[in-house]
Order: sequence, then structure tokens, then C-alpha cells
Amino acid sequence: MRQMTALLAAVAVALSATPATASAASPEREIATGLTHPWAIGFLPDGSALFTERDSARIMSVRGGVVREVQKITEAKPNGVQSGLLGIAVSPKYAVDRTVFIYYSTETDNRIARLKLGQPPQPIVTGIPLGQRRVGGRLAFGPDGHLYATTGDAMRPELAQDPNSLGGKVLRMDRNGKPVRGKSLVYSLGHRDPQGITWDSGKRLYVSESGESTWDELNLVEQGRNHGWPICEGKCGKPGFVDPIVQWHTEEATPSDLGYARGHLYMAANLGKRLWKIPVRDGKPGTPEALFVGTYGKLRAVEPARDGSIWISSTNGAGTDKIVSFTP
Repeated sequence: MRQMTALLAAVAVALSATPATASAASPEREIATGLTHPWAIGFLPDGSALFTERDSARIMSVRGGVVREVQKITEAKPNGVQSGLLGIAVSPKYAVDRTVFIYYSTETDNRIARLKLGQPPQPIVTGIPLGQRRVGGRLAFGPDGHLYATTGDAMRPELAQDPNSLGGKVLRMDRNGKPVRGKSLVYSLGHRDPQGITWDSGKRLYVSESGESTWDELNLVEQGRNHGWPICEGKCGKPGFVDPIVQWHTEEATPSDLGYARGHLYMAANLGKRLWKIPVRDGKPGTPEALFVGTYGKLRAVEPARDGSIWISSTNGAGTDKIVSFTP
């Protein structure tokens, strides 16, 4: 981890997020309760939603307040810490191909699979490093129609700087798990544990990332850029590395998922037990605002819905977790 001089530490504090007064926004309704670690949410064309439960390795659906199990991914092997059934992304052509993509842990690796619900998953990327912690796991389709994935360093920091490792990266692939147009599967490197990924209205890519013990990050990501871990944690200004656009102390964030709506990024904070609302314009952030501080405990998933609401999930303990929605 980066060793900072007193002067650099003072500068970093000055550049870190200074929250505005917590918003009075309140949820419109509870979507689902009594869940077991709902990790990711994806909407289907009919307005219903799928979500993953990390520790039960189940894909669930919710529609009109009714929650049901769709499929248990028996290939997923949760470790009770951070591995299990993680990300889910609905194909942009779901109405035709009836396909979703999932990210899950096995006994030997993390992998990405293509899935028609009710059928066995078909792995398209294997060999993503496995660790008890720092496994990344978010999936999302970008505005370019390609699938993106975030991967952690699996508690081996050196992997983040290794171009031959899939650990500590943002990956981009086609529907078959192959690099796009002959380019590398690795879209960006130097990440520790990125768990949130989204795009703004200008098609800019943002990634939220948990730090070691000092700084958590919101990064503006472009292809081929190096975000510094483990040489840098937070803003370090070293040549060859890209600094985050916002940083937080870990007790305020430990970020998970990330979404975009109406000119703002919404970042779930796990240990921070809040939802960060960050205005962005042309890739530049405004002052972050903390929502729902302590209201729902640890937050995990953030997914804007087609009706303009935003769904968020909490992950505090088996049977106590829920999904709620609010309108910004």
C-alpha cells in the first residue's frame, strides 16, 4: 500500500469526498423482504426483475410483490465470506434470446457464464482468480452492446498489475466471452476490488472500488488505463496511473454497486451503510450527498428501473435482507 508523506496526506484529505447534508428522500415501497444476501439486480423487458442471492446461490424473480425462486446455480460454491453467486446481466436482446449472464465462484475459480433460465450455465470465461475476499463480480452490458465484468485481486495484490492475469481488472467481452475486435479481454487494470460499474448519458464508464484501509474510490475508466493498485490507494499523482475522481475514507463507503440516473451516480456503501448520490457532468463530479444513512444497514445492489425509481438491496444477514425502491 502507498506510503504517503504528511503533506500528501493533507492534500488527499482536501481532495476527498465532503458529504452534503443527508437527504430526506424516502423509499416508495419495500419490494421484497426476508432475503439472503441479494447481491445483484437485473430487469427483464416485461418490468419484472431477477436478483441473485450470493450465499444461497439462487436466482430469484420478483413481480408485483411476489418473490419466487427461478433457479439454483448448483455449480456456484459460496464460501460464506465473499464468494458465491454474484453478478447478473440481462441480455439486451432478452426478448429474442432469453439469455442472462452470471458471475459465480466455483471451488477453483470465478467464472462468467451464459444462461437460459432453467438450463445449466455455459461458462464463457473461466480462470478468474478465486480468493476468500476481493472477488469483484459485477456484470453489466455497456452502451456499445458488449459485456463488462469487474474482477478483484483475490487477496493477491500483485495480480492487479499483471497483464496476464484476469484478477484486479475490468474486462470487456462479446457474448461468447471473447475479446472485442481482437483487442485484449482486459479493459483496464490496477484495481483492488471493483464491485460497481455503470455509464452516464455521455457513455462514460464509472467503476466503484474498495480500498485496503485508507481510501475507497470512484473511478472514471477508459480502455487501457492503469488505476494504480497496489502502488496507489486513492489519489497519489504518480505518472502512469489514473487517480480516482472521488475518494472516501473506508468507514464512509466500502462501496459495492453503482448506478446512474438523471445526472447522478448512486453508489451503495457496505460498511458506510448509506447510499452516495454524486452529481456528474462531462465526467466531473460535484459534491457527494449521503442518503439513507444507517436506515437499511449495509447496502449492496443499485439498479435504476424503467419507471424512474431506483432499487437498492441490503445485505445484513440471512433472512433480514430486503430490496426497496425510491424515486430520486
